[in-house]
Amino acid sequence: MSTSASQNVGQLLTKRAYRDPNVEAIFEPSSDRRFSFRELNSRSNQVANALTDSGVLLGDRVGLLLMNGVEFVESFFAAGKVGAVNVPLNWRLVADELEFILHDAGVTVLIYGSDFADIAAELRSRGDKTGIATWIQVGGDAIDGVVDYDEWMSSASADEPAPVGAGDDLVFIMYTSGTTGLPKGVMHSHDTVLWSILTAVATADFQAGDRYLISLPMFHVGALNPVLCCMYGGSSVTILKAFDPLQSWELIRDEKITTTLMVPVMLQYMLAVRNPEIHDASTLRWVMSGAAPVAKTLIEQYDALGIEIHQVYGLTETGGPACLISSADAIARAGSTGKAFYFTEVKVVNEGGADCEPGESGEVLVKGPNIMVGYWNRPEATADAVVDGWLHTGDVATIDADGFVTIVDRVKDMLISGGETVYPAEIESVLLAHDKIADVGVIGIPSERWGESPLAAIVPSDDSLTVEEVIEFCKGKLAPFKSVKAVEFVTELPRNPSGKILKRELRDQFADLRAD
Repeated sequence: MSTSASQNVGQLLTKRAYRDPNVEAIFEPSSDRRFSFRELNSRSNQVANALTDSGVLLGDRVGLLLMNGVEFVESFFAAGKVGAVNVPLNWRLVADELEFILHDAGVTVLIYGSDFADIAAELRSRGDKTGIATWIQVGGDAIDGVVDYDEWMSSASADEPAPVGAGDDLVFIMYTSGTTGLPKGVMHSHDTVLWSILTAVATADFQAGDRYLISLPMFHVGALNPVLCCMYGGSSVTILKAFDPLQSWELIRDEKITTTLMVPVMLQYMLAVRNPEIHDASTLRWVMSGAAPVAKTLIEQYDALGIEIHQVYGLTETGGPACLISSADAIARAGSTGKAFYFTEVKVVNEGGADCEPGESGEVLVKGPNIMVGYWNRPEATADAVVDGWLHTGDVATIDADGFVTIVDRVKDMLISGGETVYPAEIESVLLAHDKIADVGVIGIPSERWGESPLAAIVPSDDSLTVEEVIEFCKGKLAPFKSVKAVEFVTELPRNPSGKILKRELRDQFADLRAD
C-alpha cells in the first residue's frame, strides 16, 4: 500500500527533467532521434494521459511488446506515473507463449511495435483468450481495430499527470525466461524498483556525465535496471534495437560511450570484429557483464585494451542487483562476481541451511529491499522462493572470508560424475581459453561407467578443431571425472535474451547420446 512518504517510480523521470531539462536523455541510432530529459518526460506525460483517457486505472496491466527504443522507455515511465503495471514481453516468444503470459498477467492494453504486427494479428484472431481490450501499434500502418501510437499519444495532454501509485503498488510484472519450466511473473513494486536503483547506483561506477550504451533487450531486468539508473542519475543512454558488434564499436567511438552492459558471448563477438586502427575505445571505462560466469581469459583480454570488465550477478527476482565486482578488484579477483550490492545481503548456504565455509560450494541466498514482492498468482512458489526474507536463487557459488562470491553454476545444471559433483560452468571456462573455441555449453549425458559425463556442445572459431583436440585440451586442467567425454560441434548455442545458455534445449537436442 502506498504512503505519503513513498515515491512513484514514474516521477523519477519528472524530477530528472526538472533538474536537468536540457541534458540528453536518449539517443536512438536506428531513427537518429535524440531527446532531452524535458522532451522525453513531455512525451511520457502524453502517453500517461493517453493511458488514463483510455480508461487505464491503478493496477491495470499494460503489455509492452517493443524492441529497445524511445517508445519502450517513455511507455514504461508513463505507466508508472498513472499507477498501471508494465508487463514487458519477450518478443522472441511465439504466439502460444505470449498468449499464456498475456492471459496469466491479465493484460488489458498491449503496446506493440510494427515489427510484431503479424504476431499481434495472430493473437487478436484468438478472440478473448488474451483479455486485451486495446491494441496500440508503434510504427507502420495500423489496421482496423488497432490504435496508431503516434496519433493516440499526440492527442493527449503533455501536462504532468497527478501521480498515482507508490510504495507496495506494482510497477512491473516480468516473466522469468522459463529455463526450468513455465514462466512465472515476478512482481516488483515502486519501492522494490526504487531500491534496486539505489543499491545499483551506490555500488557501480556510475559518474556524472556518463554515456551508457544498451543493446540487451529491456524486457529483461538486467538491461532495464541500468536504463532506470541512468534516468535516475541523469546519464545519457544510447539505445540499440538489437546488438551489433561493429556498430557497438562505432558508437563507443562516435558517442564517447563511457560504460555499457554485455554478456560474455557479446564480449567475444566484439573482440572478433575489433579493428584497433579505427575503433577508438578510449572513453570506455568499464563494461558490466553477467548472465554467465566471465572467463578469466576474457577479462584479461579486455584489460589489455584498458577496459575493465565488472562481473555482475543478479536475477529478475532481485530487480537486477545481487553482487558486483569493484574496479579495484576486477583484475586481482578475476572470475569472482564480487560482493553484495550496497543495500543488499548475500550468503551461501549448504543443504542444511548453514553458512558455507570459505571455498565450500552452496546455494546463493539474497536479501534486501530490492527483492521481489512475489510471483504473480503463485503464492506457493513465492513461499518456496522467499523464506524469512531470503531469496533462494537456485544458483551455486562459493564465498571467501572477505565476502567475495564466485558463481559456480545453476543447481539444476550440475551433474554427478563418478559420485562427484560437476559444475558445467567450470568446464566451459576452461574450454573458452582454447583459441579455436568461440562458444561452448556443457551438459551431462548418461554414462555406464560414470553415471553422468560431460558433453561439450562447441561453436568452433576454426573448422580445423577436432574432438580429440578438445578432449586432450582438458587433460591436466580438469580432474578426470570432470573432463569432457563427448563433443558435438554446433553452429550456435540456444540462449535466452539475457545470454544464458538454455541447457534444457541442449539436453533435448542431445537426448539420445551416451558417453560410453
